[in-house]
Amino acid sequence: MNANSSNSLLTVPSGALKIPEYPPNDAVRDNPVLLSLVIPTYKERDNIQKVVSILSRLLDEAIPGNYELIVVDDDSPDLTWEVAQSLMPEYPQLRVMRREDERGLSSAVIRGWQAATGSFLGVIDGDLQHPPEVLTQLLQKMIDGADLALASRHVDGGGVSSWSVIRRFLSRGAQVLGLIILPGVLGRVSDPMSGYFMVRRSAIANNTLNPVGYKILLEVIGRGNVREIAEAGYVFRERTEGESKVTSKQYVDYIHHLIRLRVSTGRLGKIRRKVNFPVKRFLRFGAVGLSGVFVDMVILYLLSDPTTLAWPLTRSKIFAGEIAIFNNFLWNDAWTFADVSMQQKGWKLRLKRFLKFNVICLAGLVLNVVVLNMVFNFLIPNRYIANFIAIAVATIWNFWVNLKLSWRVTEVK
Repeated sequence: MNANSSNSLLTVPSGALKIPEYPPNDAVRDNPVLLSLVIPTYKERDNIQKVVSILSRLLDEAIPGNYELIVVDDDSPDLTWEVAQSLMPEYPQLRVMRREDERGLSSAVIRGWQAATGSFLGVIDGDLQHPPEVLTQLLQKMIDGADLALASRHVDGGGVSSWSVIRRFLSRGAQVLGLIILPGVLGRVSDPMSGYFMVRRSAIANNTLNPVGYKILLEVIGRGNVREIAEAGYVFRERTEGESKVTSKQYVDYIHHLIRLRVSTGRLGKIRRKVNFPVKRFLRFGAVGLSGVFVDMVILYLLSDPTTLAWPLTRSKIFAGEIAIFNNFLWNDAWTFADVSMQQKGWKLRLKRFLKFNVICLAGLVLNVVVLNMVFNFLIPNRYIANFIAIAVATIWNFWVNLKLSWRVTEVK
């Protein structure tokens, strides 16, 4: 991109939230920059200069002159856009857009992408909670052929710095809801709540995006033609300047977004996936599950059989299931997910993993009990066959959700 001849603001695109197949400027259509990185802002006056400086230095080293930074500000009362505009003479790759009639992080990102000239379109927060140094890893994955490169808190090298129990619970709960409502989208990535990624322009061009709230990644995967996805770990940092934008309304918007995306995309049959199924881990999980079946069956017999304690079936099943869950956790922690467990040593961290595993499996146990009673009372009046069928159904749930949620976040300081 040529240096800005003036520090004038970008014109805000209007109309549908659709990314053009080619850059909107005819002068750069035949020679686009490689990366257009959008920085959506609102009341980030104290951060914006530092963000622009760090990103410019990193990208000048990686792809000198072959990128653009686009600050899209929602008319901040602290005049963030004006501060960013004043930086343009010093940083020739910087462009600034001031939105006065629209609000919202997701739409701000899309408007920035509509004005962008790059072959790769990216987004990063303007508050330094996304570590800029991960940007070069994402860029390399895109150069290597990925359609989407995602910064994830839930892969090797990822984590969060100092989240409260409540915030962790809300984050996990949101992801579980997403896996239930929209598994074809959220199941493709380890961190669907991430707002730090790059996508190939051609993968989302000419698709009308319709985001709700602040999770644009769901729209990109759900409505785009994203085939190959790559991930890089990052540690989510605590804010040092400015104020947090997270509110309860954003969680409501997130659920609304999931439902609307599910309804509007049907079975998501247009998504073409490149399968990268963890076969070895699944086989280990399955082997552990078989040991749990044995434990479950033995305890169920000892508690419920007429020749032993003769407890009611449901009560016996609950006790048997919980003991089997404890057995499965020990084996999974020491074997199936040993690579993660070795990085999170100590009884306190193990207890946290067990509690997360137990919550997921207890939900599976409820499913197990429901299926057991339905099969036993209406289909097959044999407690052991009915129990085996119930275990099979619950195992599918347990593997899927544990694969996406358990043994993921690394405690970091």
